[in-house]
Amino acid sequence: MEQHQTTAQELASEEEEEAVKEVPSSEIKEICAMWTRPKSTLGFVQRLKGKAGRFRGNLSGKRVDFSSRTVISPDPNLRISEVGVPVEVAKQLTYPEKVTTHNIQLMRQLVINGPDVHPGSVFLESRSSPGIKKSLKYSHRQRLAAHLLPGDTLERHLMDGDIVLLNRQPSLHKMSIMSHRVHVLPGKTFRFNECVCTPYNADFDGDEMNLHLPQTEEARAEALQLMEVTSNLVTPRHGALIVGAVQDFITGSYLLTLKEEFFDKEHTCDLMASILDGKELLYHIDLPPPAIMKPLQLWTGKQIFSVIIRPNKKFPIECNLMTKRKDYTWGEEFCSNEGWTIIRNSELLAGAVDKSLLGSGSKKNIFYIILKDYGKDHAADAMWRVARVAVHFLTNRGFSIGIGDVMPGSRLLSRKQELLADGYSKCDEFISQLKEGRLQCQPGCTSEETLEQLILMELSTIRDKAGKACVMELHKTNAALNMAISGSKGSFINISQMIACVGQQAISGKRAPNDFEDRSLPHFERHSKIPAAKGFVSNSFFSGITPTEFVFHAMAGREGLVDTAVKTSETGYMQRRLVKLLEDLYVAYDMTVRNSAQDIIQVIT
Repeated sequence: MEQHQTTAQELASEEEEEAVKEVPSSEIKEICAMWTRPKSTLGFVQRLKGKAGRFRGNLSGKRVDFSSRTVISPDPNLRISEVGVPVEVAKQLTYPEKVTTHNIQLMRQLVINGPDVHPGSVFLESRSSPGIKKSLKYSHRQRLAAHLLPGDTLERHLMDGDIVLLNRQPSLHKMSIMSHRVHVLPGKTFRFNECVCTPYNADFDGDEMNLHLPQTEEARAEALQLMEVTSNLVTPRHGALIVGAVQDFITGSYLLTLKEEFFDKEHTCDLMASILDGKELLYHIDLPPPAIMKPLQLWTGKQIFSVIIRPNKKFPIECNLMTKRKDYTWGEEFCSNEGWTIIRNSELLAGAVDKSLLGSGSKKNIFYIILKDYGKDHAADAMWRVARVAVHFLTNRGFSIGIGDVMPGSRLLSRKQELLADGYSKCDEFISQLKEGRLQCQPGCTSEETLEQLILMELSTIRDKAGKACVMELHKTNAALNMAISGSKGSFINISQMIACVGQQAISGKRAPNDFEDRSLPHFERHSKIPAAKGFVSNSFFSGITPTEFVFHAMAGREGLVDTAVKTSETGYMQRRLVKLLEDLYVAYDMTVRNSAQDIIQVIT
């Protein structure tokens, strides 16, 4: 036996020696160097400073528990201060609730439901053994529920009515994090009312948002009192509304309140009933007397909008407003564009409502008046009612944009050709004046700079005149025109670019430079100064732009994208520096601006 063991050991040692011989000496040296190299440790300063350092990475902001993140999507049926949370998220996020005599029945049911059924619970911490949590996944839940006592702590699922914090990055102002009430819904996304998009700067093209669940009663109380959406309807920057109607809500309200909109009793009651919540009767609605009695009883859209503001005569809101819109002509309430709006005792008497009356950023606003006179809850409720009725009206009426909305007529095409011919001839005249030395230089400019300014001015007037001609030709039912007039989306320039003429493309605020050996592109003559050679796009998006025009348009578009990317990083860093510089400044009682060391920074002027 001993001889056999010795032989096995000798064989093993011989194999190891052969294996070592096979490894090249250079690799052996590298392995040795790797093991003997000193460990690279961060110094004290490196641990503290910078974005990933101790202060900014671990103290001011950090990775946390009880948070979730997913894609957002719109839901106009949710209230302004609600957020729709997926069931999967509601099962994962838990809140430690104390068992009391008031909630013990509910708590027992949550214990029985366990972690897999919503609403349920995950852990139970008995008051007799603090710090020891029992998992309800593998426990006898019926027995635990029967022995539940006041003072026990139950980590329950997220439920309807809970207070959560919703945040979209980058958080640039205080309204980037606000508290909402939970509404647990099926699906995979967070949902909230589109009126709250502006403070978050959110859209629904794939944006993601964070949700945090406060874990103590104190944190919930602070979030509810200081951070609730209804407490932040007004921005501290200039005191105007930042939460207001957007896009479809504005379009729907504008079309609803036009003077030719009439509804029979069936449709009127249907629209008015859309402001009722499905779960409970929130308002008693008074049906106003019809505007037209014979041959058929008809109600106007203005009457329906008045019911949105004030559902019944006992409702405590009496809103009064008189203002004019941008497209006001003359004659006050007899304005042909309905640009003069009169609201008396919450009744819309004249004019169609648009962004200035419903949207954010204005103080001559229906919601702003309700907020100022009757409080935040009434203002938020009114917004929700507008959202419900506008969406319901648009769903029934239909609102879409198609290629027919941007198709130019024969009159517009002939007018555009006249404008182009006239503008091109003037540009040719300016170029010939420069060649002949007859061009009078403008103060402080060379002859070349003078020519550029004159041509730019002439080409910009072509686009403006073509745009006006195109807007004049469009029918009042045109979808793009309705959106531009009501202020819900787009502008007259967008419409004119689609239908008439895209116009001059600017690169660094000038016409396209001659970077291609004395010409902008190889398709033109050297030193050519004609509009087409320097970035003027005479076609519309409907007619289709030529290859050279496409290159100029792409150049201007690329510059815009680069600008945006560069500005984002630069302004972000600039804002951080400003915030750090000004964070301890305040206005003292003697009306001086002071810092935390009581140094006077500024006196009243």
